[in-house]
Amino acid sequence: MPESPEVQALVEFLDERVEGRVIDELEVAEFRIVKTRDRPPVSVVGARVVGVRRFGKHIGFETTAGWLMIGFGRNGWIRWQEAGGPPNDQPVPEVARIVLDDGAVMRIVETGDFLAVTASVVDLPTDVAGIAALGPDPLSPDFSRDDFERALGMRRKQIKALLQEQTSLAGIGNAYSDEILHRAKLLPAAHAAVLDGDERERLFHATVDIMRGAVADRRGLPPDRLKQAKVEAMAIHGRGGSPCPVCGTTIVDLVFGGASAQMCPHCQGEQPRE
Repeated sequence: MPESPEVQALVEFLDERVEGRVIDELEVAEFRIVKTRDRPPVSVVGARVVGVRRFGKHIGFETTAGWLMIGFGRNGWIRWQEAGGPPNDQPVPEVARIVLDDGAVMRIVETGDFLAVTASVVDLPTDVAGIAALGPDPLSPDFSRDDFERALGMRRKQIKALLQEQTSLAGIGNAYSDEILHRAKLLPAAHAAVLDGDERERLFHATVDIMRGAVADRRGLPPDRLKQAKVEAMAIHGRGGSPCPVCGTTIVDLVFGGASAQMCPHCQGEQPRE
């Protein structure tokens, strides 16, 4: 699943290349992705791109004809082809294609079994319901401990699920929630309501440090290398059966409440507190 560090790196990569360019063509191969029927994506053809921004896990192209908003869902992404570069002959499940006036191509792809990519044209990004409902973003320079405490509250909700709840905190998914909890030395199934002051402090700093560190590590990478870079950087996520890089204990796979996680029994403790 694309998460905010990789989406931010993608946005910065694209913004450097598409700002000021005109959208020459926009073809939609899978019309189920279109969520604004009265303003289809083709309505931005001929418009100039003002800039590219990230909203949680979403990406927005600001154009002179409105905002073209793309939601990646679980398995969506954008593949970039340089102007004048050789075409990428690798077969991909392309759901839409954007061609710029210099010949560069952005291919919006969906690699999962379930179609979750979305495309909308709106006046403002917050006209998209999912973006209007986003919680505070740990990558924002304005993100504060107070923002974090309001998201956490005294809720009887498992911390891992809460970290991934986009209306509470924007941009965190399954992978980075595992990394955050490992850094904070907390169990994924523990409830936010039982965390003491020290645990909340650790969780706040782990959230900020993991997410912002990931952005710094991904910055400057081309879009086709971001997913692999994320996988390689994981300390425990996706590494069940491997030794914990901190203590050497075997990382275990957990399934609870319909969610999956990886954790270190030694670093994070044995039993959840409720």
